[in-house]
Amino acid sequence: MRTQVAIIGSGPAGLLLGQLLLEAGIDAIIIEQRSKSYVLERIRAGVLEQGTVEMLDRLGVSKRLRAEGLVHHGVELSFGAGRQRIDLKGLTGRNVVVYGQTEVTRDLMDAREAAGAVTVYEAENVSIHDFDSAKPSVRYQKDGAQHEIECDFIAGCDGFHGVCRQSVPPAAMQTFDRVYPFGWLGVLSDTRPVSEELIYVCHERGFALCSMRSPTRSRYYIQCSLAERVEEWPDERFWAELSRRLDAEAVRDLVTGPSIEKSIAPLRSFVAEPMRFGRLFLAGDAAHIVPPTGAKGLNLAASDVHYLSEGLIAHYRGSAAELDAYSSRALARIWKAERFSWWMTMLLHRLPDDGPFGQKIQQAELGYLAGSRAAQTALAENYVGLPY
Repeated sequence: MRTQVAIIGSGPAGLLLGQLLLEAGIDAIIIEQRSKSYVLERIRAGVLEQGTVEMLDRLGVSKRLRAEGLVHHGVELSFGAGRQRIDLKGLTGRNVVVYGQTEVTRDLMDAREAAGAVTVYEAENVSIHDFDSAKPSVRYQKDGAQHEIECDFIAGCDGFHGVCRQSVPPAAMQTFDRVYPFGWLGVLSDTRPVSEELIYVCHERGFALCSMRSPTRSRYYIQCSLAERVEEWPDERFWAELSRRLDAEAVRDLVTGPSIEKSIAPLRSFVAEPMRFGRLFLAGDAAHIVPPTGAKGLNLAASDVHYLSEGLIAHYRGSAAELDAYSSRALARIWKAERFSWWMTMLLHRLPDDGPFGQKIQQAELGYLAGSRAAQTALAENYVGLPY
């Protein structure tokens, strides 16, 4: 089998890249080790930057997003005795849309299937070969048979634990990593959200976030120790702890109910440089991880594939410059998003080793943010997404 671009991974990064290439008339096959149902069952956040939404609009895959997505013109920060609203629209002229990553994945899958483009699910023992030559290939097993795809390029969109980054010789790559000493305990419930906009909470007991998936489905998080287990957090304990961290108005409006999903996620920052190795390109979580505090994970994947698709399209039209610049262009935006996500994390969480001095600095930072339009504008610009 032969294709122009072999895409490893059918998450949003791989599917979005496949759709961008399809629109340009470039042949691509997606290889995914999991089943389609498994991919769609993964629950992820879904705060979309305006640039991500505009890309989905251009590809014609945003009909459900426009009908069901929740447009947010602001976010709220809760600290002290009340809240500070950050007017995203008023400060930047832009907004974000709350629409689950699972739904983005479903829309892209449906569009790909409607176009008759090839996706290989449940591909076992995927391996990539000769990406430092002019004839790279991908091998995998399916239904007991060995398969090989010859290609011009390989796009590694297979996540943090995927085969693509692991296939790169360690000496060819530099990694930057920070693991945070806490996690997020998240609960999904079929309850009305506590607020029309997201509430980020800085409290002496730890961070909390009030989010949503729809007008009838809520997503809540609280900062917790990585030593804790989900089994130690029955619903009653979770709701009680969340209520301790919310302001009086939010406690009054909070609707509790049985959880339909509960998990503890560790937080980390990670970047691999460069993002190109011969004819192998990394994109999305294969190249970088951000803490979820800044809502940048899916949006960074979208900007990566924007740059990568531009480079590949230009290559097939006779110009190598944009493809050669892919890694540097993507990393410039990635590091800005890493900085913002780190800053938001440090601003809102209780760090075990901060002590009284660190807590006073945190309070001063929040106080400055509340009183400075310039500081609020900087937060809003980063939150809605920096330009590509």
